[in-house]
Amino acid sequence: MAKLEVLQIGHPILRERSVKVTAFDDGLSRLAEDMLEIMHEASGVGLAAPQVGIARRLIVVEMPDDDSYPHPGERWVLANPELAKASHETETGQEGCLSVVGYVGVVERPVEVVIRGQDLTGRKVRIKAEGYVARVFQHEMDHLDGVLYVDVAKEGTVMTVEAYEKLLEGQRAAGLEAEEHTVAPA
Repeated sequence: MAKLEVLQIGHPILRERSVKVTAFDDGLSRLAEDMLEIMHEASGVGLAAPQVGIARRLIVVEMPDDDSYPHPGERWVLANPELAKASHETETGQEGCLSVVGYVGVVERPVEVVIRGQDLTGRKVRIKAEGYVARVFQHEMDHLDGVLYVDVAKEGTVMTVEAYEKLLEGQRAAGLEAEEHTVAPA
């Protein structure tokens, strides 16, 4: 198999609705391992199969092994994830993406979610996530439906990482409380 690479915005696979995973075999396990390796190389916290050119409903999420993140070092590999429940309470946060390199945007998402899916053996699983972890899951699941964060970001908030950092710097210099959000490519 050819080495997988992260596709960039503009590639048609990123806009397709992915197909359901039906074969829970060694090929699926290899794909998940490859995705995790690619995600680590790119310093991401999540990756969806369409981002590496495979239009299947598979996502990987792994929190950095760093106490400043919730669930440090925890990893999830989920096939056919579905949003089972979402809180009415939402929060806005800065998001980036391995398929939209160099840009960030502000996206409003539910604070808590319950996700149903399957593990690599096909066994049904249910995950309750909140805060940052919930945001990452929602971001990755959007990819499975051909949606990028730039499509759902609040109008006028998508900017280069450099422009975002200057904005935060300006807010701090003005004595304003900077709305700092973790920017993690997913």
